[in-house]
Amino acid sequence: MAAAARRFALLLGALVGGTGAIALLLGLAFGSSLSRSLSVGWYAVGSVLLISGFFVGNRGPARPQGEGWSVFSLRRWVRWATPEEQRESISLSAVLVVLGFLLIALGVLADTRYKIV
Repeated sequence: MAAAARRFALLLGALVGGTGAIALLLGLAFGSSLSRSLSVGWYAVGSVLLISGFFVGNRGPARPQGEGWSVFSLRRWVRWATPEEQRESISLSAVLVVLGFLLIALGVLADTRYKIV
């Protein structure tokens, strides 16, 4: 559990730091305040992560079969996902949703236009 918590914290730190740096650069370019650019950046990335987590979690049990599968192929071969693939899909969905919620929560805390308490 400690190793998983460390990897999750590293992933969260990279997302918060990377998003914050890009948001600050864009905020500086557009003349926005520090808190406003951080909050909008974290809102945007958090929302994208939430939506991604929703779609990854709602992926059906059918998977494309073979290496040559293409969206434009007339012959689409599918197979049923293994239990491991289904668990991986649900786990990835959970991680994306939790990261999205945390980034949105940071955006709320950084947004100084409204008082929380």
